[in-house]
Amino acid sequence: MITHRLYWKDIEETAGLVLPWDKLRNSRMLVSGASGLIGTFLVDTIMYKNRYHDLNCHMYAIGRNKEKARLRFASYEDSKEFHFVEQDINRGLDGDRIPSVDYIVHLASNTHPIAYSTDPIGTITTNIVGTGNLLEFAVKNNCRRIAFASSNEIYGENRGDVELFDEEYCGFINCNTLRAGYPESKRCGEALCQAYIKQKGLDIVIPRLTRSYGPTMLMSDSKAISQFIKKGLAGEDIVLKSEGNQYYSFTYVSDAVSGLLTVLLKGKTGEAYNIADEKSDIRLRDLAKHVAELSGTRVVFELPDETEKAGYSMAVTARLCGDKLKQLGWQPEYNIESGIKQTMTILRDSEQQV
Repeated sequence: MITHRLYWKDIEETAGLVLPWDKLRNSRMLVSGASGLIGTFLVDTIMYKNRYHDLNCHMYAIGRNKEKARLRFASYEDSKEFHFVEQDINRGLDGDRIPSVDYIVHLASNTHPIAYSTDPIGTITTNIVGTGNLLEFAVKNNCRRIAFASSNEIYGENRGDVELFDEEYCGFINCNTLRAGYPESKRCGEALCQAYIKQKGLDIVIPRLTRSYGPTMLMSDSKAISQFIKKGLAGEDIVLKSEGNQYYSFTYVSDAVSGLLTVLLKGKTGEAYNIADEKSDIRLRDLAKHVAELSGTRVVFELPDETEKAGYSMAVTARLCGDKLKQLGWQPEYNIESGIKQTMTILRDSEQQV
């Protein structure tokens, strides 16, 4: 687990946001993908609220790797409010180990290029079959609300007609490629949520995450920003595997989770919300340069291998409009420069990186 004071300052600030937290008081929350980048920060925030704000929200953290979860959540082993369940959601949910819950936050998904290219079946099934299993569980247990974490990837390629993607935008995706498995299955997952709202009466909201980063990132993460940070922390040159013209939205993990919680607690049923802010939009080459400057290294160019190339997004410009979420009161704390600096400071000083 991360013990750095700056990380827990982020947790404290997120837990102190003005939100209708009473909706979670004395409730049960299930989080799939709990030991991932977003899930870890969310779990830590809820457990912090339990400890210091008497929230009494029982956390059911779902994951496929018990050892990874043990390292992530070691300090909660004796907590009566924390329950880790080793479970592959593609195989259904075990009702004997998971009681009825009030809230589900579905975060489980392959979210980086190597995973897209080496496990394309798992990428698709988690976003469709796993989502279906969670929604069926929600129906059977009269769940109050579900948040399906979607992605900026659902927008596809920019058609050249807008600067920023709002929640109604829909660009081109070539479905006959290996890489299409992730965005197409996220689109299908969203459609499945709408079907369960209409046919089963579920209350579902859809936060759409941008390219997220932060100290909870996995060292196995092959996204460009994660690789830049890894190289920088190791004192190595930052490797850019393209000209770096891609112009993307990014979000620091505490802002991603504060946005997620805002959607969960204040969003309108059936609506999607971009978690994004223009101050964190940057071209890849400028991002690489910034990490190199913080690391005292340089940027070098290298051609990707075939596995890497197969997992890369084809989108050149993918910037999201966050106005709809800001109307609910969300405001980010970090821009791209301060978020990268915070991430690298915490990871450089942390005793343990999972």
